[in-house]
Amino acid sequence: MSTRSQLRFVHRNESAAEQDSTNRIAQVYRHSDGYPESVLQDLTRLKQLLDETRTERGPSYAAAQFIFLETLSSMGLYVDEGRERHIRADQPDDLLDPSNMAHLEQPLFLLGHGVENPATGIHGDEEYLYIVELPTRNPFDEPAEWTVKVSDHAGFPRWDGPTDSAFEQASWQFHGPLETALEKL
Repeated sequence: MSTRSQLRFVHRNESAAEQDSTNRIAQVYRHSDGYPESVLQDLTRLKQLLDETRTERGPSYAAAQFIFLETLSSMGLYVDEGRERHIRADQPDDLLDPSNMAHLEQPLFLLGHGVENPATGIHGDEEYLYIVELPTRNPFDEPAEWTVKVSDHAGFPRWDGPTDSAFEQASWQFHGPLETALEKL
């Protein structure tokens, strides 16, 4: 069974109204492995990569890079299953050829994440919500700490349909530095 979740990437030190008015919230739906142990490890890996490459550029970029890394990390589970010829990482065009995926009923690595409209909230079947707070900074500054908020398990309104106030009504089991969240949760 899937553990669905929603992650909001935002600028730290901006009110919700400022973020809404500047359209600086990037929201990602994650279909499975949305429990804190998995999400926080993936966020830590993403942060390390962005720090090393100096490519942190704010919420929308971080959300896109999160989806990209998640897709890459899960692709091998589906692409090379029992095939005589493997799709090679040094031949990315192989991934763009649909005939190389004909053996898959559903290429789940293409379906496991989505970009959400923050105004419509969540689907209603998620188990966890996350807010990833990025520092407002110049891209050429030294890397800075990310903070995260992790909801209680199903600690927010859930029903069948958009729940636009779920993030505002959620109860949070953790709010603090990403590194501390990874240790504690």
